[in-house]
Amino acid sequence: MDVFWISLLVLGLIGAVFALLLYYVAQRFWVPEDPLIDEVLSVLPGANCGGCGKAGCKAMAEAFVKQGNMEGLRCPVGGESVARKVAALLDCSPLVTEPQVATVRCSACFAKQPTTLYDGLKDCAFVSSVYVGDGGCAYGCLGYGNCVPTCQFGAIKMDQERRIPVIDDDKCTGCGACANACPRHVIELRNRGVNNQKVFVRCVNQDKGVEARKVCTKACIGCGKCERTCLFGAVTVQNNVAYVDVRKCKQCRKCVVECPTGALVAQNFATPLKSQDSD
Repeated sequence: MDVFWISLLVLGLIGAVFALLLYYVAQRFWVPEDPLIDEVLSVLPGANCGGCGKAGCKAMAEAFVKQGNMEGLRCPVGGESVARKVAALLDCSPLVTEPQVATVRCSACFAKQPTTLYDGLKDCAFVSSVYVGDGGCAYGCLGYGNCVPTCQFGAIKMDQERRIPVIDDDKCTGCGACANACPRHVIELRNRGVNNQKVFVRCVNQDKGVEARKVCTKACIGCGKCERTCLFGAVTVQNNVAYVDVRKCKQCRKCVVECPTGALVAQNFATPLKSQDSD
């Protein structure tokens, strides 16, 4: 019995000594946190989506305060209103950027004309590393929906028939989580236009025209008609695929009319073009 009490006493003393030591170290090396961090954190959305490139809103607030300005730092969810509030707290000029929206640049032709059938782990990242895709396109959407659960705002869902993600422009905050989750980089963040109007190339296939058309009837063939049609230099063809620069595009949609395959599309316009498919 004496051994029990002696052991208990010794262990208690050891625990007390270590507790005091830890308390001393914590007090000795304690670094006070700038109260401005909590103030900045209070005006951030609190989504912790990672769209800003940081681990969460707390890390973003710390980055703002440490840097002392907004250069290179952007909260896509908060947008202009949050940017102005943060700038007021930091006593600096607000860095206001154009609101963005996620855009799916693929027509998902594989759903209508699959050339093979994959039977394995339904994960886009894994499938992309071992398999070209059901339609034979090594660039397009794989259709397994890894992007859907990454969205914390319910702005993306899968079209089960076409096997392709669909973005709800009204709910999308432009955080970029879905774009980061896509191993094929099919989802792109593009600046919002007036009433979410946008003109873009719904194709990322870099194969030459003949090969691209074999796997997708709506693939861009890199013919350059759109580039020659645009009077504003907004359309360029690189690596056999056209791209519309949203900063230069005037949304005249002449390029959409000229596109022979329908790869160029215009969305959310009040008067859709006759040559454009309805989406």
